[in-house]
Amino acid sequence: MTVTLRPSHLFVCLAIALPVAASANTILDGYRAQAKQENAAFKDFTVAAGQKLYNTVGPKQLSCASCHTDSPKNVGKHATTNKAIDPMAPNVNAKRFTDAAQVEKWFKRNCNDAMGRACTTQEKGDFMTYVLSVK
Repeated sequence: MTVTLRPSHLFVCLAIALPVAASANTILDGYRAQAKQENAAFKDFTVAAGQKLYNTVGPKQLSCASCHTDSPKNVGKHATTNKAIDPMAPNVNAKRFTDAAQVEKWFKRNCNDAMGRACTTQEKGDFMTYVLSVK
């Protein structure tokens, strides 16, 4: 039996592969691997949990949305200094979530500021999954 690859087959394959490739994030993949090591029952991160975390007000009466607005697509403003903050959503700000050291720096600082503690791997992954999903 001979299989003929038609141009339409190539387009279907590309149509399926491109969104998967575009959604890949090595930092998120690292958190996923770490979460699997920390918890054998780990399945994956969720948009819903990340969105909930984004809007959760911590003991210091701050949430991510306090500075980053209700939408990660918008320019935010620091709650104390009023300094402008670039949008969180990578589809608006391509630099977001591209440098692992920067991501860890901001998680450490902002989790402490908003929640009064460090974020867990699960929370970091859920948060990134949510923000990466925002179109």
